[in-house]
Amino acid sequence: VQLVESGGGLVQPGGSLRLSCAAHEPFSRYAMGWFRQAPGKEREFVAGLTTSGGSTSYADSVKGRFTITRDNAKNTLYLQMNSLLPEDTAIYYCAVRVAYSNYVRNSRAEYNYWGQGTQVTVSS
Repeated sequence: VQLVESGGGLVQPGGSLRLSCAAHEPFSRYAMGWFRQAPGKEREFVAGLTTSGGSTSYADSVKGRFTITRDNAKNTLYLQMNSLLPEDTAIYYCAVRVAYSNYVRNSRAEYNYWGQGTQVTVSS
């Protein structure tokens, strides 16, 4: 599964960005997630969707500010990021889990395919 992220960039604190992750094949049967990696840190879970898309989960650090959605008709996953903070600065990756998931997995090891990442920088 090939994944291509876009939408990253430089934004001031308090601003918003919407990240996109486009798949080159139908992905409605996959669970999906967003992770991020800041310099010198491990890659961490940000948000995820179950296979059906009926359930979502978020890291505590982004809860209430970020929203994960998917558009199966466009084979695209989104991450709407509002009220951005400098500590949100990282490379953001989307990921696909092939096995059926009726709850959101937050471990990197649970995902099979990854995009190349898109840089998000929050700075004044």
